[in-house]
Amino acid sequence: MEHKHSGIPETQEIALQLEHYEDIFSDFDTRPYSKRALSVDFLEEIKRASRDKNDGPVELIFSVSKDERNESHDQTIRDRLSDHFHKHYGMLVVERRRILRLGLFMVLLGVVCMILATMIIFKDPTGNLWLSFLVVFLEPAAWFLLWEGMDQIIFETKSISHDLNFYRKMSDSHGHIHFHSY
Repeated sequence: MEHKHSGIPETQEIALQLEHYEDIFSDFDTRPYSKRALSVDFLEEIKRASRDKNDGPVELIFSVSKDERNESHDQTIRDRLSDHFHKHYGMLVVERRRILRLGLFMVLLGVVCMILATMIIFKDPTGNLWLSFLVVFLEPAAWFLLWEGMDQIIFETKSISHDLNFYRKMSDSHGHIHFHSY
C-alpha cells in the first residue's frame, strides 16, 4: 500500500477510558465542568501518553460508560480542555520569553562588567584603592552574570520545553477531542 505525504502532519491518538467525567477533574473542585480544575493525575497521564508522539496534532478519545455519557457534558468538557491547553501554552510561551530576556540581559551585563574590569586593569589600578576595589568587585560579578545568564538561556528554557511542547500539541487538539460510549 502506497502512502502519499500531503505535508499535513498525521493526527496521533491518545485513548483513555473513563468511569465518570469526574476522572478528568480535580476531586477538590466542585465547580461546574466549564470552570473546574483538571486533575493532576489526568494531566500527567496525558503528558505521559503524548511523550512518544511526534509533533503533529493529538486526537484525544475518551470512552465513557453509556450510562454516564451526556453530549452536553462532552461539549462543555471539550471546551474546558481546549481553554486549559491554550491558556497554559500561552503562559509557558510568555515564561520562556521572560527567561530568555533575563538570560540575555545577564549575559550582556556580565560582558559589560568584564569590559569595565579590563579597562580598569589596563590603566593599572594598583595605586588607586577605589579602582582596585572595582576590579575585585567587577571580575566575580562579570563571571557570575555570564554563567548565570547562560544557565537561564540553556538550562532553564530546556526545563520548561517538555511542558511547552506538550501544551503546544494539545492546544491544537480542540477539534480532535472525541467522546465514545462503551
